[in-house]
Amino acid sequence: MQFKVRDWMVDLIVFVESDCSVRDALALMRRRYIHSLIVQKSKSNLEYGILTSTDISDKVVAENRNPATITVGELMTSPIITIRMDRPLQECAKVMKEKKIHHLPVVDEKGNLVGMISATDFLVAAEAMGREPGDRIT
Repeated sequence: MQFKVRDWMVDLIVFVESDCSVRDALALMRRRYIHSLIVQKSKSNLEYGILTSTDISDKVVAENRNPATITVGELMTSPIITIRMDRPLQECAKVMKEKKIHHLPVVDEKGNLVGMISATDFLVAAEAMGREPGDRIT
C-alpha cells in the first residue's frame, strides 16, 4: 500500500503575524501543543513564512536571545516549501531530508494551505508500513 501525504498530515494550521513577538508565538505553540506556526502574508511579508521549534532552539536559545524582544518576522523562514497532499509519503520524507527540515506545510491542488506534516508524523507512518493487512495493533 502506498501512503499519501493526506493520510498522515494534520489538518490544523495555526497562523501568526510577522510582527508578533517570539514570546507570544511560543505561548501560542505551547497552548496548541504544536511545534510550528505559519506566518501570515502581509504588506511587508508578501509570502507565507514558517516558524518552528528548531528555529527557537537554534536562533533564540542557542544564541541566548530574549524572545520578548524578537519578532517572528526576524526568525521565520520565507518563502515556505510545501508539498501537495496527493503526493506519496516517501516523496515527502525525501523532500524533508534533502531540505533538512522537520515541518512541511501541505497544499491542495490549487495551492491552498490545508495542513502540516512533521517528522514526528513519520513515526506512526513507519509503524504502519511494517504491518501486514489484518495485523492487530497492540
